[in-house]
Amino acid sequence: MASTKLVSDASPASPSTADQPRGPAARRRPTGWWRLRRDWFLVLLGVPGLLLILVFHYVPLAGNVIAFKDYRPYLTIWEAPWVGFENFRVIFEGDPAFLNALTNTLVISLLQIIVVFPVPIAVALLLNSLLSERLKRIAQSVLYLPHFMSWVVVVALFQQLLGNAGLYNTWARTHDLPLLHLIGNPDLFLTLITSQAIWKDAGWGTIIFLAAMSRVDLELYEAVAVDGGGRLRQLWHVTLPAIRSVIVLLLILKLGDVLTVGFEQIILQQAAVGQDASEVLDTYVYNRGIIDGNFGVAAAVGLVKGVVGLGLVLAANKIAHLFGERGIYSRW
Repeated sequence: MASTKLVSDASPASPSTADQPRGPAARRRPTGWWRLRRDWFLVLLGVPGLLLILVFHYVPLAGNVIAFKDYRPYLTIWEAPWVGFENFRVIFEGDPAFLNALTNTLVISLLQIIVVFPVPIAVALLLNSLLSERLKRIAQSVLYLPHFMSWVVVVALFQQLLGNAGLYNTWARTHDLPLLHLIGNPDLFLTLITSQAIWKDAGWGTIIFLAAMSRVDLELYEAVAVDGGGRLRQLWHVTLPAIRSVIVLLLILKLGDVLTVGFEQIILQQAAVGQDASEVLDTYVYNRGIIDGNFGVAAAVGLVKGVVGLGLVLAANKIAHLFGERGIYSRW
């Protein structure tokens, strides 16, 4: 009894339990000011980036006012006369050039969602199934290397390889083989830009999905294997559910850019195939605004494109909430 009493007297309450607040204070969440005081150094580090975004992204939004004005370069934005919704007539009245650009944009966006978007997922699943970590790292490095090339370099490489005077056609002529007329062919322009997008960006997207797969508990695969499941069942019941939230998040962001299909990639090849096959909303804004000098119409089209993209993001995020996913932000 004495030894028991001494032990109990010598072992005071643990600080982790004695110092913890009890009652309503224990359930009170830290306030925003308390977090700012706690993380003031991290906030200070983020100030330059915040200023960069404000100056180069949010302040220029005020320039969208020229969508409602008859703007000319020799006038300031505030001196240009108001024209109301006159610049939006090309959208509401169905200008043929605008409708052609809108149609091409939607077709290319649909191809990017259906064809281009699943490629990084498939490549990540394939690399994740490799047993050799060394081989996996080498393949991953080779695949995401094209992402660091500019579109000027990518387009030049495709022209040098697949152009009419490119490497393949030169070799085919010397061996009396059929030529490949891919570069400059309006009928194959969609195939060309889709293959270019896959070659350039598929490897970079693979990194995101591989990172998500690395968090999967290996015991889950072992449990499926014990139940008699092979690789396909492990893929369907373990891997895909583990990366589903990442897929939904990236798909929502992709829908936000559904009307932005790659200005540099297309403008570099537009002269070879013509505007009928390659004109999209981004090049339409460039051709009408910079080339033709119709800045008001170009600003109107860009403004509508941004509003539609925002609406698609909000709608897709709401649908993600209905299916139990977090999306890009939580429910209000």
